[in-house]
Amino acid sequence: MAEKMALAKAINESLRRALESDPKVLIMGEDVGKLGGVFRVTDGLQKDFGESRVIDTPLAESGIVGTAIGLALRGYRPVVEIQFDGFVFPAYDQIVTQLAKMHARSLGKVKLPVVVRIPYGGGIGAVEHHSESPEALFAHVAGLKVVSPGNASDAYWMMQQAIQSDDPVIFFEPKRRYWDKAEVNTEAIPGPLHKAQVVREGTDLTLVAYGPMVKLCLEAAAAAAEEGKSLEVLDLRSISPLDFDSIQTSVQRTRRLVVVHEAPVFLGSGAEIAARITERCFYHLEAPVLRVGGYHAPYPPARLEEEYLPGLDRVLDAVDRALAY
Repeated sequence: MAEKMALAKAINESLRRALESDPKVLIMGEDVGKLGGVFRVTDGLQKDFGESRVIDTPLAESGIVGTAIGLALRGYRPVVEIQFDGFVFPAYDQIVTQLAKMHARSLGKVKLPVVVRIPYGGGIGAVEHHSESPEALFAHVAGLKVVSPGNASDAYWMMQQAIQSDDPVIFFEPKRRYWDKAEVNTEAIPGPLHKAQVVREGTDLTLVAYGPMVKLCLEAAAAAAEEGKSLEVLDLRSISPLDFDSIQTSVQRTRRLVVVHEAPVFLGSGAEIAARITERCFYHLEAPVLRVGGYHAPYPPARLEEEYLPGLDRVLDAVDRALAY
């Protein structure tokens, strides 16, 4: 049955289903229990499943992830929440040197089915350390899967698939989209976790995005259509691994590519996409691959964030530049 729900609610329902389906699933994090999380994503779960399944932890991100690793070694499937994106760095060592490496270190004998939930990105007028986009740092680390849904339906199903994965998954949740609603069919058969999806077809240029920027790219495509330009929008959904085949298929048809992400352009995910698609599609491209993203600077105070974040004008400017070649 399909139901319209907000992205945050979809994650809540997905976590609820996982807790009901598997007694080894645990939820851990700062304020995830009694409070239900600062964004209320885990609201009601501790009340219904108890304090031994939905666990309020101390303010210690390294300890949260380290504990989750130990639990996973004992057969549990922990889902841990990092309260805000900028708070993940105290746990970075545990994630990249332990969580990501254990499978290889044990020659495949040890699996670590841990999901690390990270609300990320700006657009909510938050203070310092609450609006970061660190996804490229984790995508660079072999052994980690890195995903980000752009709508409520994907949020529901991708969380299910992440929890069921025997590999660690970093699950970036676009916090500015928590309240965006979409139809969610909880009885559907989902596609592969790391498969990109065409969310709008077009013929003149491909816009590639993930997470919070998918909606912006759809708005850009709608605006461009009023001027007679046909833009295809591809939602990557997965940042590591990247579905280069789907990008290549789209670009071979449209012959132009603009990659949009909220994170800084410098050494961001768009750089890898631009390099790989240039290699794969060199004789198809009619313009260089262009990138739109944040600046290579610390995230600014809330009053200035709209100047920092990619907006409609910056995306459409890149589209115009690509079409002008």
